[in-house]
Amino acid sequence: MEQVYAIAKDNGSFPEFMEDLESLTVVEVDGPRVVSDYVGIVKAFGLKVRWQQEDLWRDEDYRCEFRQIQGDYDSMSGWWTFRPENEGTRFDSELSYEYVVPGLGPLVGRVIKGLVQKNVDNILLAIKARAEA
Repeated sequence: MEQVYAIAKDNGSFPEFMEDLESLTVVEVDGPRVVSDYVGIVKAFGLKVRWQQEDLWRDEDYRCEFRQIQGDYDSMSGWWTFRPENEGTRFDSELSYEYVVPGLGPLVGRVIKGLVQKNVDNILLAIKARAEA
């Protein structure tokens, strides 16, 4: 579990092993608080999504709470938790977001929801693969 948690906490290395992330720049570290600039790639639409995110790491609980400070999402926040399970680590994630594309309506909203869910799944799988490598 310590290894998985350490990989997740080292967000500066994410572009090395996460396909949907073009770049990530850590701009501030203040104890458990980390602020980073992200550029994500939405391959299906050929778009880039940019945001600045604040992570608050709670090492005693193996938990990270995060939120967008500024960026392309109308709002974005969530958490990650880690705990031992059987011979491995359980990594849970919750993401709440709002991303409105004016004039494109609910159909595009459903497509975006699917892409966001795929991205969350890819993050979990990428961290798992990195830990197993």
